[in-house]
Amino acid sequence: MLAVGLMSGTSLDGIDAALVEVDGVDGSTSVRLRSFETLLMPADIRRRIERVCDLEESSSRLLCSLNFELGHLFSQAVGKVCESAGVSDTALTFVACHGQTVWHEPYPPRGWCAGTLQLGEASVIAREHGVTVVSDFRKADMAAGGQGAPLVPFSEQILYGDSERNVVLLNLGGIGNVTVLPRSNASGVFAFDTGPGNMMIDEACNRLFGMPFDRSGEIAKRGSVNKDLLEMLMSSPYLSKEPPKSTGREVFGAQAVDKILSAYRTIPPEDIVRTLAEFTSASVADTCVRFVEPRVSGSIDRLVVGGGGAHNPVILSGLSERLPNTEVMTQEDLGFSSDAKEAVAFAVLGNQTLHGCPSNVPSATGAAYPAVLGTITLPPQGWSPEVESCSRKA
Repeated sequence: MLAVGLMSGTSLDGIDAALVEVDGVDGSTSVRLRSFETLLMPADIRRRIERVCDLEESSSRLLCSLNFELGHLFSQAVGKVCESAGVSDTALTFVACHGQTVWHEPYPPRGWCAGTLQLGEASVIAREHGVTVVSDFRKADMAAGGQGAPLVPFSEQILYGDSERNVVLLNLGGIGNVTVLPRSNASGVFAFDTGPGNMMIDEACNRLFGMPFDRSGEIAKRGSVNKDLLEMLMSSPYLSKEPPKSTGREVFGAQAVDKILSAYRTIPPEDIVRTLAEFTSASVADTCVRFVEPRVSGSIDRLVVGGGGAHNPVILSGLSERLPNTEVMTQEDLGFSSDAKEAVAFAVLGNQTLHGCPSNVPSATGAAYPAVLGTITLPPQGWSPEVESCSRKA
């Protein structure tokens, strides 16, 4: 089957679209990446997402409008990746859309209910491309008592399992998360969010340098680690919390950077960025030593890094220094794509859903049972490319 997987993460930099061939189900699933594109997030949409994520700025009207705005944007990403591959959208069997997370709270305060919310109206994609859409993947896991995250372990188990090595897959998007694949026990797979990925670095780069991110770690390379700031960051209560656990912009977002810039005004800007990069590598390494190694038979043999953070050599070198007995490598070293990894993963999850098969990993999310993830949205009856073309002109 030909499918498109869509992913927009907490970094808010763009929408990743992976065109894949996916066949089989469960352990017999095969996946081949045909094409990958990233649709940059328009600045005005990014600002609106940030407003929705702010308790003081959000409103029902903004949520409603943004849900459909993002639906159209995700639909554009589908068109872009199909066009780049020379494939008509009529050849697609389905689209799997993660959506844009605007709130994720597995540990609500008293009086509130745990929940998660992703925006990006699936009906818009279904209508504009005449294709079945699978979306809202996280909610079924939360209904099963899980945290709704992380969800990529299922696909990682299929693609990266190794009977001879303890493999840890680290994804560094806005938030960092790991999937642990023990060599001796396939049923012992577990996963959780480590803490910050690129989110705080990106926010600091934007505030201090007017840049969306630290390309190739160039800013961090000019700075030095501030030990006091790093010690303060590493004291975050989240880092000592036992897995399963998940986090997001609510803990490691703009508000956290606000506090840093207010409390450490005398630190050179380059040192802020360098220290935040070190915070990412230090928190991951601490996680591996504290929570991963005790649960696998032996040390971590291989750490495979994906996501935007895989392109930051400062983070990679920090991981190598702090984990000297572990082979640290990127997705590209294995012939995969660091950037396409999560979009491909959701195409795999969408395939499971359409076959009526579960794809959460309860040992990773804390769910009480395996769950079939996602909501299925069918294309409109009587849809055809000609009808859609006329409706767009209208």
